[in-house]
Amino acid sequence: TLSSIFLHDLGLPEFKVISRDLSQQPHSSSELAGSLPAWQNLGIAYLVIGSTRTNRGKIFTDYEVINLSTGQVIQGKQSLSADNNEKSVRYAAHMIADKVYELITDTIGDFSGRIAYVEEIEVGKNKISRLKFMDTDGENTKTITEVNGSIYSPAWSPDGSKIAYSVQRDKSYQTIYVQNVNGGGATSVTPYNGTSISPSFSPDGSKILFSGSHEGSADIYEINTAGGGLIKLTDWVSSESQPSYAPDGKSFVFVSNKAKFSTPEIYRYEFGSGRISKVS
Repeated sequence: TLSSIFLHDLGLPEFKVISRDLSQQPHSSSELAGSLPAWQNLGIAYLVIGSTRTNRGKIFTDYEVINLSTGQVIQGKQSLSADNNEKSVRYAAHMIADKVYELITDTIGDFSGRIAYVEEIEVGKNKISRLKFMDTDGENTKTITEVNGSIYSPAWSPDGSKIAYSVQRDKSYQTIYVQNVNGGGATSVTPYNGTSISPSFSPDGSKILFSGSHEGSADIYEINTAGGGLIKLTDWVSSESQPSYAPDGKSFVFVSNKAKFSTPEIYRYEFGSGRISKVS
């Protein structure tokens, strides 16, 4: 299972991955002694070799990525442990694919990432919405929460431990909640008399940007992830929405219909100066 998941992850357009009809099936770099020229003659650029072992209910995988042009092991032997169950083994395979991709390309892989999404059943007053997530290959689905109503705009925290999202129940405003993906109750962070939408976590995970209408037209606000410390950042008569922090946390971009009602534009807000400039 681990090998098949790993091979599926790396079956990318930029790679040609083969695992069969090879002259050898080595399990460590030491087993390649004397056979390197034969591998080089096959025209293979990199070789990933490894083995698994079990110990006290854990599965341990040792693996090496070899640059066949030089015969060198890139960054030495790698090791990873997993619980002896299907979900844990699947995640370990994705983690190994991430690392192998990074060792070969110098770019961080995202095979172990997860996708948050909303599943809806029924309509109107009977609508039930479930906030769920899954692996990037569509496996390991898990329901985080279920509400009678609608769920909008799920957003991951930088460390992947939390999701912020908006909930709208029958005849109520949209309210932003923060939920731990590993369980526990959701925390309402915007209990205001108005709509709160489009949450975005700061790079350090301590704050959330959102669009709120509790003071009239929709403006951009910043609030602590646990609630409190509300700061209003825009104060235009137009509607501002969809804020998103820059990776360095020094600014954020958002959408506004300030210039023309029917033609939204993208703007950037700089935290240090409070300066707002149009981007689009």
